[in-house]
Amino acid sequence: MYNIEADLHMHTVNSGHAYSTVDELAKTASFKGLKLIAITEHGPNLPGGPHEYFFGNMSIIPNEMYGVKILKGIEANILNDGKLDLSQDRLKSLDFIAAGLHQDTGHKLKTKEDYTNATIEAIKNPMVHMITHPATKYYPIDMEAVVKAASRNDVILEINASSFNPKKSNPRGSKELTVELCKLAKKYGVQLSVNSDAHFHTQVGEVHHLFDILKEAGVKDSDLINTSIGKIETFLGDNLIRKISV
Repeated sequence: MYNIEADLHMHTVNSGHAYSTVDELAKTASFKGLKLIAITEHGPNLPGGPHEYFFGNMSIIPNEMYGVKILKGIEANILNDGKLDLSQDRLKSLDFIAAGLHQDTGHKLKTKEDYTNATIEAIKNPMVHMITHPATKYYPIDMEAVVKAASRNDVILEINASSFNPKKSNPRGSKELTVELCKLAKKYGVQLSVNSDAHFHTQVGEVHHLFDILKEAGVKDSDLINTSIGKIETFLGDNLIRKISV
């Protein structure tokens, strides 16, 4: 059993295809015993995503609700050459920056080499804290190259619970790729985070269906950053120095 204290990936109605509010997410997180959540709205390039101006106003969201600490953030879209769909100035205003590859966002990436290079370039961005769902069937990558880049740049790699949601018409999750990711992360000392990627409040913190995969890959509590909010706060503090210098 893993002691999950935080969920670093979830969406509100503002992402365009999610169906709950910040209040509902925080209330559910509190009910489930979580101590911290990150609100990571989709970037502007995803159809239905909020305008860039939206992210400049996220500071009005309380830092804590129902006893749960709240990080205001984004799941930015990785575009050509690893660029993100939010300006550096807007990124600087946020607490937590995740980035991932998504369909229909305007990128022209087509091959494994394209996906790998773009992901690595995003990892090199000093603003980025975490790469979302790297173990996906949709966008195959050179997993070892990406994990090595994450190690060099102190970036979290996500294990995405939503990718294995059986209610999806075509789940993107791959047990084989997830096990590979976990083993390589342990080998190269990369921090992992198992997150819900919730698009409805009842999904917040729902990551337990991945525990058997984690155990098979030899993942321990100490390998997951979100088993301790103290580890997350230390990580963000260390990254703040790098972020300010940009």
